Amino acid sequence: MSDLQHKDVINIVSGTKIGKIVDIEINNEGVINYLIVGELKMMRRLNASEYKISFKQIKRIGNDVILVELN
Repeated sequence: MSDLQHKDVINIVSGTKIGKIVDIEINNEGVINYLIVGELKMMRRLNASEYKISFKQIKRIGNDVILVELN
């Protein structure tokens, strides 16, 4: 996961940077359900915008960015 945390997450629909991976959600079997994407800061605000990205929404993982499709 640490390699993924350094990549910018970009929404290909709007062309905007969403943020970076700040957390993951794992089910009881140890399978990743969602990547939690938001602002990566030392002190995260409780009301900061965060997105739950499923693997179906990930279109490409590149060297520098992760491209996702959010409507």
